[in-house]
Amino acid sequence: MALPMFKKRQAGGPVGLDLDCSFLAAAAVSDGRIARAASTELPPGIVSDGEVADPSALSAALKEFFARAGLPKAVRLGVSNQQIVVRQLELPPIEDEREQAAAVRFQAAETIAMPLDEAVLDYQAVGETVTLEGAKRIRYVVAAAREAMIARLVEGVRGAGLRPLGVDLNAFALVRALGPAQAANGADPAPGLDETARVYCHLGGITNLAVAVGSSCLFTRPLSFDAALPEDVELDVASFAEEIRLSIDFYMSQPDARWVSEVVLSGPGARRPGIADQLTGPLALPVVAVEPLGRLDAAGLPPGEDPYRYTVAVGLALGEDR
Repeated sequence: MALPMFKKRQAGGPVGLDLDCSFLAAAAVSDGRIARAASTELPPGIVSDGEVADPSALSAALKEFFARAGLPKAVRLGVSNQQIVVRQLELPPIEDEREQAAAVRFQAAETIAMPLDEAVLDYQAVGETVTLEGAKRIRYVVAAAREAMIARLVEGVRGAGLRPLGVDLNAFALVRALGPAQAANGADPAPGLDETARVYCHLGGITNLAVAVGSSCLFTRPLSFDAALPEDVELDVASFAEEIRLSIDFYMSQPDARWVSEVVLSGPGARRPGIADQLTGPLALPVVAVEPLGRLDAAGLPPGEDPYRYTVAVGLALGEDR
């Protein structure tokens, strides 16, 4: 089993499928707008802490959901849980793709705390740097995920008669949906030397944090913060702010880290009254709840649907050219 983490976009556009712990959300995007979308509640226990706990129950839920919504069966999947590691690596320029892949894997084995023979791994070049001696280096973002975790996800999806085209990280989809516009040729614009970093916090059944410079996600981790609680239940915002701060501190300890200019909130939990203001003080940073669909036209959403459910699904549907 070797579903890439960075899968090329398919002609016609697949459905982005977000498996939140408490709901399913699916969206197809065409010409800068949502072409098809649907969501439904997901019974507890099927997805736990971002991992598929019951593939058979997931298959049954997905089969009913896609049949009722009339959605296409080609899907891009997203994952966010503790079984995922994202790291940055630097290597000399290597033209041969096989040699490049071998070099990335060799160096990743020394920085990623999981056996790579039990993992799905992929990588993407995100920029260049020059050493003090004048040598050119290529910076990569490497993503690794436990293969067993990916296998349970794929089993549940295929059991519903769906066709998974690729597995992506929810963090990458989040930045893709809410980050800067891509260049006209579809490629990610290279970050400017003076460009700052943004922190994205998606508040759902599992809270996902990502740090990005421009459209390049450089760090991600799930946070132990349940944002899916009812709005009349008080949240421990101080603890949440501390987790965000510690994540920023870790990112800032990385080579060539950029100054963090703001924190962006999305997901159903971003609708909680006052959540942005409550985080601004402890973090000493601007905190904003952004438009949940980024630059996309929300006219394609069915009446009564909550747009805050669809941020990750839209980012998955947009895909990413390698």
